[in-house]
Amino acid sequence: MKFENVTAEAAANIYFDGNVVSHSITLPDGSKKTLGLILPGSYHFGTEAAELMEIVGGSCEVTLDGSDQKQLVATDSSFKVPANSGFTIEVTGHPCHYVCSFL
Repeated sequence: MKFENVTAEAAANIYFDGNVVSHSITLPDGSKKTLGLILPGSYHFGTEAAELMEIVGGSCEVTLDGSDQKQLVATDSSFKVPANSGFTIEVTGHPCHYVCSFL
């Protein structure tokens, strides 16, 4: 996945003692995305806006808030998270690379 003509923020967003790191970009149309890396572990994130999480490298298991079903999400797959909700993401083995789009 490649993005052109974007504004990138040099300062990283760092979560969970450095185990999740992302950088924010703004596209020419004003939409925002984060590009990140998740190291092995289990992490919970809350959402304000709805999100589309695209896995571009590695894999993870995701459990959306309010559900007890884990969903395996591998490279070139995605999942959506509703606004004002959250999800738990678990990574084992290799790090997971993602692109998050705010819907």
